[in-house]
Amino acid sequence: MSAQRVLRIGGGSAGLGDGIVAIPQLLRGGELDYLMLDYLSEYFMPQAGRARLRDPRAGYVPGFPDEIIALAGHDLAGKKVKIVTNAGAVNPRGCAAAIREAARRSDFDIKVAVVDGDDVIERAAEFRRSGRLRSELPQGASYTTLNAYLGAFPIARALALGADLVITGRVVDSALCLGPLVHEFGWRPEQYDLLAAGSLIGHILECGAQASGGIFTDWREVGDYTDIGYPIAECRTDGSAVITKAPGTGGLVSVGTVAEQLVYEIADPRSYHLPDVVCDFSNVRFEQLGPDRVLMSGAKGRPPGPNYKVNATWDDGWFASWGYAVRGQDAADRAQAIAAAVLRRGARLLRERNLPPLRRSLVEIIGEEESWGANARIKGSREIFCRITIEAGDDKTFGILLRETGTGSVSMAPGIVGSMMMFHPLPMARLESFLIPVTEVPARITVDDRTETHERAASPPLVAAAQAALPPSPERPTDTAVPLRRLAWARSGDKADVCNVGIVARKPEYLPYIAAAMDEAAVARHYAFILGDGGTVERHYLPGSHALNFLLSGALDGGCTVSLRLDPFGKSAAQDALDMPIPVPASLL
Repeated sequence: MSAQRVLRIGGGSAGLGDGIVAIPQLLRGGELDYLMLDYLSEYFMPQAGRARLRDPRAGYVPGFPDEIIALAGHDLAGKKVKIVTNAGAVNPRGCAAAIREAARRSDFDIKVAVVDGDDVIERAAEFRRSGRLRSELPQGASYTTLNAYLGAFPIARALALGADLVITGRVVDSALCLGPLVHEFGWRPEQYDLLAAGSLIGHILECGAQASGGIFTDWREVGDYTDIGYPIAECRTDGSAVITKAPGTGGLVSVGTVAEQLVYEIADPRSYHLPDVVCDFSNVRFEQLGPDRVLMSGAKGRPPGPNYKVNATWDDGWFASWGYAVRGQDAADRAQAIAAAVLRRGARLLRERNLPPLRRSLVEIIGEEESWGANARIKGSREIFCRITIEAGDDKTFGILLRETGTGSVSMAPGIVGSMMMFHPLPMARLESFLIPVTEVPARITVDDRTETHERAASPPLVAAAQAALPPSPERPTDTAVPLRRLAWARSGDKADVCNVGIVARKPEYLPYIAAAMDEAAVARHYAFILGDGGTVERHYLPGSHALNFLLSGALDGGCTVSLRLDPFGKSAAQDALDMPIPVPASLL
């Protein structure tokens, strides 16, 4: 690599619920210029919206202001690092005010900026009249959140105005990285290849340790997770980057860990739409430079088009889950009998009280591989867990149903253990997405008492991707078959009701045989147990990383905020693929 200026950016959070060890770890040993902290998701945004409805001062990541000052206040005040985060959620101004107060109490001089303007919830009635919002809300319901996905340039402007800490509302996750790169390297709105490269870096960092050994297929190679290292990108002005981690930390940075993150939660890799650029990741390449150092290059970009994506959420119904363990012979049959009886009894009690029936219910037997459908291998387990999930239109319904849960352990089949798991009813958040012209959503940047607006620069019309390349065909006859895990790494995730399963060949010569065995029809058959009758499979090829990406539409029972399934996020779906038999020539192995 030629000598260029290097900017070090750390990825310190995979989302709300990730631990707090990453921030001090990266600040202590990462020698960072910037730290990006990603907290938002389709799952958390409705929670933030409900919190704001209860208390107008709430709506940001709970506890974040005090936590960030306690963990990073000295570094921020000492100008050792800058932090960019979307912890503001639906109330970034409230979050910033709380941070300023926490800094004042600690006697830290920190300049906090706010990037917002994404929240368009006050325009909900207008969007319904114009037909942009089409879903019917329950009687008396209102929208919980209504946010456009903003991009990186408002963040870059906030940094140019001297911010030490930038708090945003809803921006695309990768913008938390691209914003600093635009600011530091002077990248312009029309430099689409560079914007795509910076977005790729952000995509790799945005899920924290998932790029440095977290949820990696070869998990035994990662070692002890206790002090897993969070990823650091050494970014250069030409858009290339080396992914690494702080010295002395656990985890693993390899071609496999980084390539798995590339295919995580993307759709068509040639057309990854973001507010500032349409990215083509199909020819991204990885090179292992040394231990825990992977060079990444090859992203391309096209104009982003005239619109932003907007997500609207609202609450419609409630769900709750409970379960119990059963031991002994015929444990699964006894659990099914108990669950069926409890649900029938509950339905009768609801009718007798003139209460609405349940909308849906789902019984899952964990321990007999029921969630694997026809691919299950274990039957007759003497130790299982029975999970029952129900959806109702009224939270009062749950009092009756949950009252009956204890009946199974004292009045029905034998073998239930003494402990039970129970969740309180939670609202179900529905989601609708639409597009809005960027001219209708100017971003706002506020530093101290100064506020200015930023409208994204006009761009040429959308440009279609070039014709997709086809995977190479096998050159030799096959005479044996091995599980896919012998040949590939795999990662899966969710986008609403679509589950993506990314497959990365361990060696380029394996890819032709993987592709031949895993066409769309074969994958549809393998995942028939979650696709049902209406689901579809779409396959994409990434020549640069010798990977395939499968989109399983209709596979997640509606998506993470409404699904009743054990895995509504699709995080375990890759495990199904790794057992697929792949015909290969024995001499290849």
